Amino acid sequence: MAATSPWVRIPPLPPSLPLVRRGRFVHPRLLRTFLAVARHRNVTRAAEEVHLAQSSVSDQIQSLETELGTSLFTRSRLGLELTPAGETLKSYAEDILALADEARAAVNAAGGQTVGPLTIGALETIAAAKLPRWLSGFRSDHPDIDLRLKVAGSGELLRMLEDGGIDVAFCFDKGGLDERFASRTVSMEPLVLIGPPGQPPDTTPADMAALAAARFVATETGCIYRRMLDTAFAAAGFAAPKPAAEVGSIGAIARLVAAGVGLAFIPRLAAGDALDRDEIVEIPWPGPARSASLAAIWRRRRVQPPALRLLLAALGDGLAPVRSAGGRPRHAVSSPW
Repeated sequence: MAATSPWVRIPPLPPSLPLVRRGRFVHPRLLRTFLAVARHRNVTRAAEEVHLAQSSVSDQIQSLETELGTSLFTRSRLGLELTPAGETLKSYAEDILALADEARAAVNAAGGQTVGPLTIGALETIAAAKLPRWLSGFRSDHPDIDLRLKVAGSGELLRMLEDGGIDVAFCFDKGGLDERFASRTVSMEPLVLIGPPGQPPDTTPADMAALAAARFVATETGCIYRRMLDTAFAAAGFAAPKPAAEVGSIGAIARLVAAGVGLAFIPRLAAGDALDRDEIVEIPWPGPARSASLAAIWRRRRVQPPALRLLLAALGDGLAPVRSAGGRPRHAVSSPW
């Protein structure tokens, strides 16, 4: 192994360990571990993802480097970085694992098998406000499917889709998906402007110029909810206001708005409970009603896993968009979610 490898040298692995097959075949388990380290640039976080001890992750990476005869990572100030050889392996590893999943799905389909695990990823808001009732019905219809739910941000959900960590993601569609992914809009969620209760009418922003000068509570830059706020102002020809407070979770926004920190512009489903309890109020948006597309996104495969096919079929059973009345979004209607 090259001297630049960041891994501590250990004795050769016993031949009985099913990590590297004879005949120059790399076991998919090593590739999954390799991709986890490449994503996190950190052995500790990669070990948490693949449910292994840190020493086992290091052992597997060293075994892979030994098999390939080159170093895959180097250490840097930012953590573990892929070498040119590691970058080359990354795209092949993704394709190999995707093909392995397709092969497994094809075999299951040929054998008439419709059971198996199904891992769903979702934004925190969607997981809490939209999925429970719908998934309960889906689970009742398909009790032989082992459902798993992972909550993450939109960027992490796409990374998990790429790496096979989840089968489908539910998040707000921001466009720009590459050809590896397919998506389907499952509902249109109204965006609402919210403020603290008892706000005097003369302090309510009457137009976009006044609103652009108001104080806002928003999520951090890069979050899909922050993008919704920025896009709404850009569509009206204004720069988005600088937030009075930035939060890492949309769940905290309603509480900060109720406390009078500022206004917020978010999907109504994220504020529905607080609105129903009169902890916050909905303020007329001084412009055309806006909504966000809630989408299901999955990776294209020649053969989809049977459990995923059943879920995608179920998505077509009556998921109606929330409609507007009088040019303004109304409260979200009940849906099968």
